Parts: sequence; structure tokens; C-alpha cells
Amino acid sequence: MIGLGRFGESVALELMAMGADVLGVETKEDVVQRLNGELTHVVKADATSEEVLRQLGVDEADTVVVAIGDSIEASILTCSLVLSLGVKQVWAKAVSDTHGRVLSQIGVQRVVHPEREIGKRVAHQLRAKLADFIDLDGGFALVRTSPPRQVLGRSVGEIGVRKRYGVTIIAARRPGQDWSEVTEQTQLQADDEIVVTGPTDKAERFHLM
Repeated sequence: MIGLGRFGESVALELMAMGADVLGVETKEDVVQRLNGELTHVVKADATSEEVLRQLGVDEADTVVVAIGDSIEASILTCSLVLSLGVKQVWAKAVSDTHGRVLSQIGVQRVVHPEREIGKRVAHQLRAKLADFIDLDGGFALVRTSPPRQVLGRSVGEIGVRKRYGVTIIAARRPGQDWSEVTEQTQLQADDEIVVTGPTDKAERFHLM
């Protein structure tokens, strides 16, 4: 993880919680000191130097995330160097459309716009009163919501949810319980929480049916 601002730190700590090994690279000494012991390794270094990247073993990493947000020039140069080292998966944070376009043009596999993506997610949650919303691109979305009354009391297969409503209910959970897979035999209750996927407009409107 190159760049440990709010976005980089958040992703790095979440990866650690998931059991990944994370090397954090940051130029600010206070950030390095604060995260010492929180990540597998954390070092104060200038990632715009190819020699430094090689010394850190960045060329041996499975995935590199460049989360530099305070300097577009440093972000682009670092991504270019990481790509030239042959790293197979390179993700990068973009702070503007132009920045993101350049990152894509030089070969970054996944460009992330954190503020835009969070804003879009929150807007959909507010508009449709959803518990959660994830845009899957291509006009599809994943939605966490409550089941409409039309699908209560009978099995999902009997109702024909996919054919009738154009969405698929993939998981459900009852209060105080863990998520479980939804099958054609599943019967939903009013206090259940469900995860629905399908075309964005249909997935958003499903709980309002």
C-alpha cells in the first residue's frame, strides 16, 4: 500500500483484518509511527524512486495499491514505476477524472474514485431508502434491503421472483442470525433482511413492490 492517507490506511487495515500481509509505504513520519505494529511492515520512503521500490521488494508483490492523493504527479510516476517492475495487479486512487484517465492510459488495471463511489452509493441509499447499495457497473447493482410483502409467506420458487420481478434474491438473514443462501424453497418473513441483485432500477425498486 503506497500512500497511507485516510483511504490507504483504511484499505490496509481491512486487508490486515482479512489475513493479508501488507507493506505500507508513506512519506510522513508521524503516520509511519502511528501504524507501526498495525501492518505487517510500514516504512517511510519515497515511492517515486525505482531503486527504493526495488529495495522494498515491491517487484515481488502480488498486488500494489497506489493511494497517493496529495500529488497527482507522484501518483502517476509511482504507478508507472510499479508497472515497469512487472507487478501483475496495480490499483490506484484517482482524485479527478483527468487523473483517472491518465492512470488507465498507462496501464493501471483498476482506478478507484473513493469520493465519487461513496457519494453514488449514499445517494442511492437515500433515494431508495436502502440499507446498502453497490454498483456492479453495466447497469447492475447489489442491494441490501427488506422483502416486499408480495414475496412473504410462499417459497421464492413458487413466487417466481426472477421471472416476475427481474431480480435475484441471493441471501437472507433473520434478526440475530447469520446470512444464509436463498434457494427456491426459502420462505421470507417481514422482518428478514435480503440481498438482491439485478438491473439497477429493478433492484432499487424491488422492496417497494
